[in-house]
Amino acid sequence: MAALRAELRSLRAEVAALRRTCRESPAPGEEAALMPKSFQELYHSKTGGWESSEDLRSQLGHLESELSFLSTLTGINIRNYSKKTEDLTSTEMTDKSVKKVLQRHRLSGNCHMVTFQLEFQILEIQNVESSSSVITDLNIIMEPTEYSELGEFVSRAEERRDLFMFFRSLHFFVEWYEYRKRTFKHFKEKYPAVVHLPEGAASRCLGIRSTSQPGFELVIVWRIQTDSEGKVVPKLDLLTKVPQQALELDKSGVIDAAPLSFRTLLGVLGIEAALESLIQLLCSEHSSSPTASV
Repeated sequence: MAALRAELRSLRAEVAALRRTCRESPAPGEEAALMPKSFQELYHSKTGGWESSEDLRSQLGHLESELSFLSTLTGINIRNYSKKTEDLTSTEMTDKSVKKVLQRHRLSGNCHMVTFQLEFQILEIQNVESSSSVITDLNIIMEPTEYSELGEFVSRAEERRDLFMFFRSLHFFVEWYEYRKRTFKHFKEKYPAVVHLPEGAASRCLGIRSTSQPGFELVIVWRIQTDSEGKVVPKLDLLTKVPQQALELDKSGVIDAAPLSFRTLLGVLGIEAALESLIQLLCSEHSSSPTASV
């Protein structure tokens, strides 16, 4: 996307130069000297000067359309981008055919509600036979947010200098975060008397209070985790808050087995239906309510 934006800026500058040239009226003898090289190439192309200018505008529009599509598909928008290039080829090298170029990149953008800044270096080594490039340094700056779970894969991406893993993980993290927030909001609105969010609208926990047994509560902890390969997965656990008297009466160990039973329920019903079942289990007066999709 950064490369496309750079090409887009270049094409826009080209179009602006063409427009300025068209507005000027040079003397016949000065026309060739004043005309930009790129304009001369366009003018003498097979399609003719003005037709090529229209083709350039068409290509510009096509690139803008591609950028818009990528932003819509991934949710990632690049707002600012800059690059500095430094030639590291040593004049003392015996092999003059080897060229080293260091590129310093800086960009900022957002993925939906999450903003970020990236600073990274790419070392390019070129010779007669082949060329290679490697990221030698990567620094990721995230704006202070409530998304504490972001730190895990950000640190891993910096350590591995893996830009692809960062953008991929960020995209799927945001999708799971929005799904969790939307799901909890749905159940809070449907069962306001029994469901509460301890951490507010962006809570990672959902509490379910029993309407018939005071002091009995189930807490769903929904984490968004990233594995070593950058894959983002949800992890839901069940915690129980039960009065001591109820624990003493639970001779069959139902309460102790509740977390494992909840994981089984998740595998069979899925997240939304499993949460609905728990809520209706503790709130008998709502048990007749139909299961609603989020």
